Amino acid sequence: MSRIAVIGAGKTGRGFIGRLLAEAGREILFIDSNQKLVEALNKEKSFRIKFFGDEREAFEIEHYEAYTWEEASFEEVELILVSVGGQNLSAVGERLGEKLKDGKHYYIITCENASHPSASLIASIGRENISVSEATVFCTTTEAGGLDIYSENYPYLQYDAELLKGYIPEVEQIKPVERFADFLTRKLYTYNAASCIIAYLGWVKGYTDYADAANDSEISELLDRNYEVTNRVLCREFGYEKEEQEEFALLSKKKFRDRSIVDTVLRNARDPQRKLTKGERIMGPIRLFLKYGEDASVLEKTAAAAILYDAGPEDAWTKLKTEKSREQILEEICGVNPKEKLFSEIMKYMEEIEKEG
Repeated sequence: MSRIAVIGAGKTGRGFIGRLLAEAGREILFIDSNQKLVEALNKEKSFRIKFFGDEREAFEIEHYEAYTWEEASFEEVELILVSVGGQNLSAVGERLGEKLKDGKHYYIITCENASHPSASLIASIGRENISVSEATVFCTTTEAGGLDIYSENYPYLQYDAELLKGYIPEVEQIKPVERFADFLTRKLYTYNAASCIIAYLGWVKGYTDYADAANDSEISELLDRNYEVTNRVLCREFGYEKEEQEEFALLSKKKFRDRSIVDTVLRNARDPQRKLTKGERIMGPIRLFLKYGEDASVLEKTAAAAILYDAGPEDAWTKLKTEKSREQILEEICGVNPKEKLFSEIMKYMEEIEKEG
């Protein structure tokens, strides 16, 4: 059985992807441009993954080798997982183009929530003997001192099955997903929409700590109501199994409410202009809910809170609101016609929030 290469031995590379591969009993080849990190990995010969909230015992990762690009060889490698920031994909592709050999086909999965990362990597590699897919990363990881990592106990890496043209890695934790574009919409409408509910309604209630907002009894009740509608609607729209979608939603709720994951309302509420755009994580599910005659009130209130959101005088959103009225924002950014009932509903929620102070 060939080794699996992980390019990028940072928090996600070694703390999430490395853990999934180690749990599957696979030998790992870490490749990183940071020579000090590579030397430390080879010197220590193991490191531990500790889990938020001590949900499970720490997991030790060993049976790996680590190399810089200068030393790296892909002789025994068939599958390559790339875990670097989107801005570094071109540089990684150029390195791979130099290192990969003719006469062998390589399968590559990008593990970075960037825009169309597979296309970027293919262009920079410049070879014919590759198939490049992309995965979406749900798992939160942070440094735990030394080489150790704190991690959420997320069980899978989901990737676009179509782009690997029938190849399925021999790793149960790496899951092929058909209709990957639908899967990304599912994530947007389940995870990201729920995150907006917590962030913007948490801001309205004066929270700064994200987990505190997620555990607020009123916000939690609204979140559950929205999950119930989301689960029904996504199953109807995309044909997902009820139990599978409920598990998917539960993983997001568990993550957001975990007090051991340090996060802020400010970070999750930033850039409301993008999040309020037509088809995005707030307006997209609202439209889908209304299509099926479902209650969209929780997200309508969230949209109202996002429009009212104020991160300070220097924030780009605050400045935009000095140039556009809330009615203009609803029409031009959110894509809501003033004649629609949805328009008046969101306006009503803004008035209610302001009255509540």
